[in-house]
Amino acid sequence: MPSPTSEQLLRELHASLTLRKRPEDVAQLIQDMYAAQGTDVDAATEGALAKAAEHSLRNLWHGYTSMREEFARPVGAQRQLARAASLFTSVPELPGSAGDDPVQIEAVIRRAGEEIGRSYGQNDFGMDRLDRAGRAAAGLGELSKRQYNKRFRLLRRMEAKLARLLHEQRRHDVVITGKGALAHALPYELFATDPDSAAFIAYITARGHMRSVFTNGRQRQVYDEVAQALFQRLRSDRSCWYAIAHVHPTAEVLAQVSDEDLTRLLLRWNDFLREVANLLEDAWNRHPLERDTMIVRRGDDSSTWNQAAQAWNTARAHWFALLTELGQDEILDRICPGKVPRLMAADVAYWHRMSGGGLHPDTYVWAELPLPWEVLRGEKQCPRSLVEVVCARHRVDPAAGAWTASRPAAEAVAFRRTPELVHGVAVADPLMAGALRSAGIFSGKGKRAAAQEWT
Repeated sequence: MPSPTSEQLLRELHASLTLRKRPEDVAQLIQDMYAAQGTDVDAATEGALAKAAEHSLRNLWHGYTSMREEFARPVGAQRQLARAASLFTSVPELPGSAGDDPVQIEAVIRRAGEEIGRSYGQNDFGMDRLDRAGRAAAGLGELSKRQYNKRFRLLRRMEAKLARLLHEQRRHDVVITGKGALAHALPYELFATDPDSAAFIAYITARGHMRSVFTNGRQRQVYDEVAQALFQRLRSDRSCWYAIAHVHPTAEVLAQVSDEDLTRLLLRWNDFLREVANLLEDAWNRHPLERDTMIVRRGDDSSTWNQAAQAWNTARAHWFALLTELGQDEILDRICPGKVPRLMAADVAYWHRMSGGGLHPDTYVWAELPLPWEVLRGEKQCPRSLVEVVCARHRVDPAAGAWTASRPAAEAVAFRRTPELVHGVAVADPLMAGALRSAGIFSGKGKRAAAQEWT
């Protein structure tokens, strides 16, 4: 088999932006890309990549991981579309990809509805169905009541499926953005502008996509020594700083980006903040949380809340950094929405107390500030001065804690290999992890692994 070309490896790196590849495997791809290009790699970068790639699946004896390399995707409407094609003469056979496209699904529902005299949104089985006279007037006299009802029920179910699909697709975007910022939205042409930029973006995204670990301490930091070595290869005259700003909004990066591009990113993050705020509000309205402790109670939708909270904090960090770089951080004097904590399971909270800790001080700050969606809608005021007063009350540094300013520049941490995880619990061997998962061991740890993070 011929060796992959540089472009093939670049495309594989680009594809990894929407996957959960292990950072070690991405490091191996970067090594292979540099080798295919014949690029001179300095000793520091070569050593850092080699240290990570040593644990790549290509170089391990088992070559296997029990963890999926994809984010969970919504189930499409392929089955419903196939059924519609068999019942309605106006609906053609469609490719499988159509089942993931809400626009095509809605078009099928509308077209099929016209065939039985039904308008989109007419879902009341008692009021919206046609009786015998109505069917005759609509030219459906030869269609039996049973066959008509079968078609009506299908279209009603398809509308419900479409609503669920739209919700799950938005939730998927929230999850992947919370983990990897806007990396997944980078088109290949922009990503591939500069190989060194692409290498850094792919690796830092893989680090961001890592799963949370069941712990009573901090989660693993994204920026490690490998990311630092790749970042130091970037050059102001050739690197694609705009693409890098999608995932790594430090002052050093943003200073290289034009005001027009910074504004484009700011507007994008502003829209995303509002979208996530709506998701947080929906979860809150279904079952208000215990704000003073943020410990999970029965009835809390911890999965939705924690995913949205991580996405909010990621978007907020980018939004703050962009405002600062554009010289518009006076906006924070009027509107300074707070960070949002993740829910913590009761056993993790107990673990914190037993190990000499307690609630994170940020929890007390969060509990006193207006809720984010109330701030964005202008229903409640949350200026920077209020946040500073609340932080001072609880002995939290508002700037260092990223409550009133963008995050401080991250210090690189040492590289550590990715552990095999079963619902957040580290397992030494991937084969053992697969066996434990199949046996349902640690099945209760899914929510417990959602330990509180302030990122």
